[in-house]
Amino acid sequence: MTIAAIALVAAMRASASLAAGAAELRARSYAQWSAENRLSQIRVTGEFPPLGRKSFECPQGAVPLRCHEDVFATPNASFRRVEMSVENPSDGHRLARLIGFAVNQP
Repeated sequence: MTIAAIALVAAMRASASLAAGAAELRARSYAQWSAENRLSQIRVTGEFPPLGRKSFECPQGAVPLRCHEDVFATPNASFRRVEMSVENPSDGHRLARLIGFAVNQP
């Protein structure tokens, strides 16, 4: 009976670990999609974002996320580097980071 109880506890721990890992992976996937959506929006619309930092909510489905967009100048004035960071708003844990470029087309 003791051996069965120990095996059952070990199995429960393993399944809890797998569930937590799956939830983290899902949140990271959603965060990556949010960052990609914003960079795609910049490319498609031809937006040339202003320098500086902007934060905004960027939920995906039922997952609340907070995006931070940092725009930096580059040596070429026609380009700007855009860094997207996506975090969990409840604990501030960064889930994704993506870097892209915006082009100022005349």
